[in-house]
Amino acid sequence: MNHPARVPAVELTGLTGAMVRFYARKRLGGTVPAALGVLWNNRKVLRGTMGIGGKIEKWDACDKSLKSFAHMAVASMIGCTWCLDFNYFKGHDEGLDLDKAREIPRWRDSAVFTDLERDVLAYAEAMSTTEPTVTDEMVDRLLKKLGAEALVELTSVIAFANLTTRTNVALGIESDGFAAACGLKPMAERPATV
Repeated sequence: MNHPARVPAVELTGLTGAMVRFYARKRLGGTVPAALGVLWNNRKVLRGTMGIGGKIEKWDACDKSLKSFAHMAVASMIGCTWCLDFNYFKGHDEGLDLDKAREIPRWRDSAVFTDLERDVLAYAEAMSTTEPTVTDEMVDRLLKKLGAEALVELTSVIAFANLTTRTNVALGIESDGFAAACGLKPMAERPATV
């Protein structure tokens, strides 16, 4: 983390804190994310967010890579270094195409993405702008390529990505360096916007 979060992290205490630390270390190669200490200030929010995230990970109507790329596109656009780093790291463990994942911040300028992936990334960004800029044409293309069940799932994953990325950015939660710790190449830089 480059600077302390805007809300101070607190110690994960008690039996529940021990269980959360154990689960985090097991899943994240021995690391307990600093974000958990920030969210521990309101355990109901932490449990709810983790619960929703756990349920979302079990959904399987939409390709896992597309969902990961969409979450990373939201994180890059919003500026959530934690989500971008974590999803890149998680993608390493899940067999995600890391050459593509690394290019997410500059996906519009990169030649590595398929037309479907580009449609998904554009949709993720369109859902994430204020006011959303999703068009009928975007939805029609994805509906034809993915089907209704997968599109509803993808849309919900993108909505959840907005919840987590915006929460992290507002609270000042930054990357814990997961990707660098496991030797992944640095991600591409997002082009400056005009």
